[in-house]
Order: sequence, then structure tokens, then C-alpha cells
Amino acid sequence: MTRVDAPSSALLTDRYELTMIDAALRDGTTSRRCVFELFGRRLPGARRFGVVAGTGRLLQQLRSFHFGDDGLRYLRDHRVVGPDTLRFLEHYRFTGTIRGYREGELYFPGSPILTVEGTFAEAVVLETLALSILNHDSAVANAAARMSIAAGDRPLAEMGSRRAAERSAVAAARAAYIAGFGATSNLEAGREWGIPTMGTAAHAWTLLHDTEEDAFRHQVAALGIDTTLLVDTYDIRAGVETAIRVAGTGLGGVRIDSGDLPTVAAEVRAQLDDLGATRTRITVTSDLDEFAIAALAASPVDAYGVGTSVVTGSGAPTAGMVYKLVARQDAAGGWVAVAKASTDKGSKGGRKAAFRTLRHGTATSELIAISDGFDAVQTAADHPDARALQVTLVEAGEPDAVFEGSAGTRLAREHHAFARDELPVTALALSRSDPALPTVYTDA
Repeated sequence: MTRVDAPSSALLTDRYELTMIDAALRDGTTSRRCVFELFGRRLPGARRFGVVAGTGRLLQQLRSFHFGDDGLRYLRDHRVVGPDTLRFLEHYRFTGTIRGYREGELYFPGSPILTVEGTFAEAVVLETLALSILNHDSAVANAAARMSIAAGDRPLAEMGSRRAAERSAVAAARAAYIAGFGATSNLEAGREWGIPTMGTAAHAWTLLHDTEEDAFRHQVAALGIDTTLLVDTYDIRAGVETAIRVAGTGLGGVRIDSGDLPTVAAEVRAQLDDLGATRTRITVTSDLDEFAIAALAASPVDAYGVGTSVVTGSGAPTAGMVYKLVARQDAAGGWVAVAKASTDKGSKGGRKAAFRTLRHGTATSELIAISDGFDAVQTAADHPDARALQVTLVEAGEPDAVFEGSAGTRLAREHHAFARDELPVTALALSRSDPALPTVYTDA
């Protein structure tokens, strides 16, 4: 145990992943080839579609998924596993293959979002990491997509960092950006993932100064007249009047963070127009969710800032995905489809290929072809009227860098917009309902 490693993601896992490896080393099943699948049994909150998010982060974490000296020492000192397993983990590297839905893709119940192929030991240990990332990020993306639909062409900014753990906030900003938000208040998300950042001043800035006018004058002096002034610290009508007196009719925007927003927005728009500030934008930022945004569709609002609701999944804080073994080699080396049969928690065994059937460019179903064997997997050529949904994310243990970093994040955002454009119009409703597309299974 002498290797010095970069920060490791390997202990971001549950104990039973390692105790299973410990037992598998004893009974000789460690090296059996296996196929694991990550999927959701249902859509959270009776929503009409889900959004895959977190894939790029998972690939990044996979690069550092190894057991260094500190981790191995901890496992030894706390007797989590035995000496043979410690030696195995010291040299652990994932060398298998991961195929799955592209980040930003839509998913439905049963969609094979990730298919992980490798030995039992190297594949089972990825379960917790994969689920913790995709369940969180997809939940945020699910909420963000609904808010983006409700907002229409009006821009959305994510500003929920203070309502999440510090690293979760960065991940949430990324997921929201993929699903349609245009900016974030989180600077680390901007640095790490290339997301545009925004922000001007809080109520504390106004309260710091002797008068609201002093606060506005100093903000304009520092940031220019295209800044956005927060006008509801005291009296909104007085705040708007002061803002235009200080900045002139060329003021970039005003922000409203309280009150009955449809009524207040209409009053502020009328006041701005009366003062000649017809091009001054109105941004609202008061405890918004997709339903509040939809209720403002007819109001003279130019942009939205969303915090708590988007970073907590707007009532569905996890996507509810699971990671199950669906195929394995038997003792003789043949392939066997396996499935959990528990009540309400069953799964479908076998390796799968997924396609989105289309009619005149509109999605009609999620088609999942299940293979009896291991190699007889259907391809796009078998379904000319459908779009193949899976791509290779990891080959022989090496993640595809095209899906990582800020470039991968932008690619996921572009793909999400493309996939969402295929949905039937009924899928865009916010009410609780069955999935917008049926999941259809067929044998390969």
C-alpha cells in the first residue's frame, strides 16, 4: 500500500459493495462477466418525462475511482474487508464498458439509462457513485426542464446555492443549465463547467447605505446603467421612481423579490412606461417554481430567477433510479438473463437496446429490445423509423472525453433541446399524468 493517488472517489460508496467483493473473492465469482443496468421504475412526481443529467460528472469521477493509501488504511483499520480484498482493491481499475443515454436525453420508465459491463467486482462497486450522481442531477434537471417549458422564451437564472450543500449547489447549477436555464449565480459552476454567471446586489446593499438613492447611485457608478436594481427593499413604487431618477430611462432592469408578483409586475411595468423607461426589463425572483412561472405567462415579466425549487427538484428531490444486475455468466461461461421479482420492485432481465420511435419527427414510444443472448443486440438498422438512444460512454475503462468538462456540458444542453423538440405537445403540460410516451418491450 505505497501508491500515492490523486483525490479518490472510491469511498463515495456503500459498505455492502465492498463486502460483496470480499465474499465473491472467497467463492470465486469475482471475475464473472456481468451486465448491470441503471434505470427508473417510474417517473418521480407523476411527471411526463425525465431528463438524464450527471453523466459527464460520473465520467469525471470514474477517472479518480481508485483506492489510495488513506482509503485502504481506513478499510483495514475498520475491518471492512479482509487482506485479500485489500490487495485486490489496491490494484482496482474499471476496465469494462459503459453504454447509455446521452446526457440531456429524455427518459421514461424502464429506459436503460446506463448499461455497465465488466466483471462482477469492477461493475458492482460503481453502483452507489452512479446512483448518487444521476439521481441528484436528474432530479434537478427534471424540475429545470419543466420550469423552462413554463418560461417559454423568457430567460431563467439558477440562484439556489444557499439552499443546497456547497458541492451539490455546483452540480445543481450544471443540471439546470443542461435542462434550459441560461445562467447561474454560482461562480464555481461558471469556472468548472463554463456556465454563464449573473448577479448584482442583494437587499443588504440597500440596507448598508443611508438611503435607497445612495445605494442605487453607487451601484450604477460601479456597474453602469445596464445593471439591475433591486426595488423592493422598502416601497416598490418609490423604489422604481428612485431607480429611474438615478439611472435614467436607459436603466437595464429592476428586480422584484416579493409581493403578489402578477399584480406587482403589471404595476411596475405601467410605472416604468409612464416614466419613459420602456426598455427597462423586469426580473422576478420570489420563491418561484414551474407553477408560479406558468402563472406569470401573461404578466409583463422579462426574466426569472429561481432558487430553492430548482435545486431541490421542485417536490421530487431524487429521480428514484436503481442499479440492477440484468445478465451474467454462469459457471460454465454461458450468459443468463437475471431479474429481481420483488413486488412493485421487479426488473426485466437481459441486455437491452433502446430506441425512440418517431412519426413525422414526433416521438411516439420508448422501444426497448431485450436480448436473450449477449451479442444479439439490435441496432439502428433494425429500426429505421426510430432514433437509437444509447452511445458508448466508456470503452475498455476509458471515458470518452467528448462528454466531459464544459464542452460536454454544452453538448448535453444542445442535445436536451433537440430531444425535447421531438416530444408531442401533450408532454409539455405541467399537471400530474402518465408518462408522455409508452415504454414498449420487444425481443431482439
